[in-house]
Amino acid sequence: MATNRTFTMLKPDAIEKGHVGAILEKINASGFRIVAMKLTQMTRTDAEAFYAIHKERPFFGELVKYMTRGPIVAAILEKDNAVEDFRTLIGATNPADAAEGTIRKLYAASIGENAVHGSDSDENAAIEGRFHFSGREQF
Repeated sequence: MATNRTFTMLKPDAIEKGHVGAILEKINASGFRIVAMKLTQMTRTDAEAFYAIHKERPFFGELVKYMTRGPIVAAILEKDNAVEDFRTLIGATNPADAAEGTIRKLYAASIGENAVHGSDSDENAAIEGRFHFSGREQF
């Protein structure tokens, strides 16, 4: 059953390039309501835990280094069919393959620096939201 909340994270490259305002505006203009948001810095331990599913992948070390190099913006978004609609809004992981007008087509530089994370399932949205907003019953 689809829920009406999802998790997103604006990644260090989006912050460094000054795209936070434009990305948040695109999120709002697409009908999402931001119900929780914070600017934070992931520690190595945080990044390793958050991306543990990729631990055996060859890019894991680079991913952890990238995600800890600067601040991120973590947010809980609300909208009917939130997970699927947000995945459509952000576009393909590879910005070269992303549809025109999507966040990654507009603001991502590469597969590795793709500006934004979006939960891929209702279950992961709940897990990821709780990871960044501990103690909150947002799902």
